[in-house]
Amino acid sequence: MKFHVLTLFPEAFTGPMQHSILGHAQERGLISVQLTDIRDHTHDAHNTADDYQFGGGFGMVMKPEPIFEAVEDVLSVHSEDERRAIPIILMSPQGQTLDQQLVEDLSRGRELVIICGHYAGVDQRVREHLITREISIGDYVLTGGELAAMVLIDAVSRFIDGVVGSRENVLEDSFASGLLQHPLYTRPADFREFSVPEILRSGHHGEIDRWRRHQSLRTTLENRPDLLSRAALTSDDLAFLQSLGWPPAESRE
Repeated sequence: MKFHVLTLFPEAFTGPMQHSILGHAQERGLISVQLTDIRDHTHDAHNTADDYQFGGGFGMVMKPEPIFEAVEDVLSVHSEDERRAIPIILMSPQGQTLDQQLVEDLSRGRELVIICGHYAGVDQRVREHLITREISIGDYVLTGGELAAMVLIDAVSRFIDGVVGSRENVLEDSFASGLLQHPLYTRPADFREFSVPEILRSGHHGEIDRWRRHQSLRTTLENRPDLLSRAALTSDDLAFLQSLGWPPAESRE
């Protein structure tokens, strides 16, 4: 997959995109992160990419011309039909909240164009006539869209075949099943006065799977009970949750 990132600060991506799993994925040609400096598409001596708001107000606004031209330049190698199939995403606190389902949906494509907002925001004409989707990584505001773009790239890349060690690793992660992940343990089996649960050392894989499922349900109930109403729960899941007092009595009435 190709990630085309349009930003005022391409140097912000130096480091985070070059190490660990994402770095290895790029070295192996599984993903590419192509950075475009929006200021390269300005046409004045000062490379002006932002300006004051019409009507007054605090904060500068990113100008539409360099953003439109940067996107058009990135997509110029594609036919009109191909361009229509490539999502053009604005990272913005006003966007749809990023979740695992959206990440998986985006990973099915071959390219993404990601625009990093900055300052007070972008000219509304970018929203109305250029982008195809706005995405937020949470209900808070950052100093710019660069960190949010890195989060999106990281999350989507994990669904690209070969980026993560095995497909099972991705499918067992928190949120992939609709629940939070079960507890994880490794050697040594006994550390100080803390021991790994005996069931995990028993070799009974069916019972281990059941224990992990129950622990995943317990963790979700304790930390994100809102997820349970959307999860695909079996009769065994429901019986276990009921033994923990879920749903609350008032919810059953």
